[in-house]
Amino acid sequence: MNGRGPNKADEGGPAAILTIGILFFIFGFVTWLNGPLITFVKLAFNLDDLNAFLVPMAFYLSYFFLALPASSILRRTGMKQGMAIGLYVMAFGSVLFGQFTTMREYPGALTGLFVTGAGLSLLQTASNPYVCILGPHESAARRIAVMGICHKFAGVIAPFIFAALVLKGVDTFDADVAKAATPEARETMLDAFAGRVHGPYLLMAVLLALLGLWIARSSLPDIRLHQTDEAISEDEPSIFGFPHLWLGVACLFLYVGVEVMAGDAIGLYGAGFGLPISATRFLTSYTLTAMLAGYVAGLLVIPRLVSQQSYLALSAALGIVLTIGAYLTSGYASVAFIASLGFANAMMWPAIFPLAIRGLGPRTETGSALLIMAISGGALMPYAFGLLKEHVEFQLAYALLAVPSYIYIFFYGVAGYAAKRRNLISVSP
Repeated sequence: MNGRGPNKADEGGPAAILTIGILFFIFGFVTWLNGPLITFVKLAFNLDDLNAFLVPMAFYLSYFFLALPASSILRRTGMKQGMAIGLYVMAFGSVLFGQFTTMREYPGALTGLFVTGAGLSLLQTASNPYVCILGPHESAARRIAVMGICHKFAGVIAPFIFAALVLKGVDTFDADVAKAATPEARETMLDAFAGRVHGPYLLMAVLLALLGLWIARSSLPDIRLHQTDEAISEDEPSIFGFPHLWLGVACLFLYVGVEVMAGDAIGLYGAGFGLPISATRFLTSYTLTAMLAGYVAGLLVIPRLVSQQSYLALSAALGIVLTIGAYLTSGYASVAFIASLGFANAMMWPAIFPLAIRGLGPRTETGSALLIMAISGGALMPYAFGLLKEHVEFQLAYALLAVPSYIYIFFYGVAGYAAKRRNLISVSP
């Protein structure tokens, strides 16, 4: 991955960028539905906070289990067909989630989210390195930032669309259920509320399947990552010989964790102050709006004024300051600090991913898959927040997880990305 000269991806030009941008919008929309879904499942399945956090747990754990298999699939199918398959899998997952939620079968609903995440893991394992190789390495963060704008714009509008279709009247729903004259009446109300997702998710499944057909038949260049850098020698070290990659995997794990906490968990964070559901159900959109602003800022200064690694370190430092600000304040002010973390988080993925896969050559597919596996940080860290806040005050629980994470991300932006390669194991993965 060295950015020398044109390759097959370059032949797609603006059309390839537009196609990938549409894909980023789609999986941004699906991903950032998890925030309002946490509120929804709490009501529909009568759950506590910890069990509601199984929503991001099921969704993001799929990346850990399926990213490496996704890499193997891409070697066989090529990127274009692999992305189409990912969209088909997402469509199937959407059908499962809508059906099992309507039946109020929580394990089945979580299975649907896991399957949806599986499709996304295939889609992201292909699309992220694809964006990196569309031009010089030094400007890779800018290209990923353009994709991030598509991703986060979808995240801004997703909670509002979900609220309009599914969460109407949610402010008084708990009280209405409590007033039900009989247990049968209560169950009928819950069944009707849960069933609101069936139509929207069925429609989303149809759209995902149609998009998959479009991708499969499009003119998008069908490149294979191991063919894009032919200057790598035969005795290139194994995947274990690239410490900057492994440090990047840890960095991406922590980054996704703090990103999901700021985006998906912000509703329950606000509820900790007693804020009404009418306010908390839209908080994810505020975080994503801050991320959009962060992407625009990154596009303006990277690499023209600041390198991607320096911007990463600055973003991590800002994350530390904002987290401390959230801990020292309360109510809407504290929530505003958490939402502002979206700005700090915005350019972290666009910086970490290209820094971590730089110089991997024929190992790029495996390295990309390892980084996609690190998205599982979005499963474990919000759940850890749910566990920790049962034992300590919830603001302190948030700070205890976020501050050390940002400190490590700062380290990677300052020094970790430049860790020297070592030929520790010569056997190919």
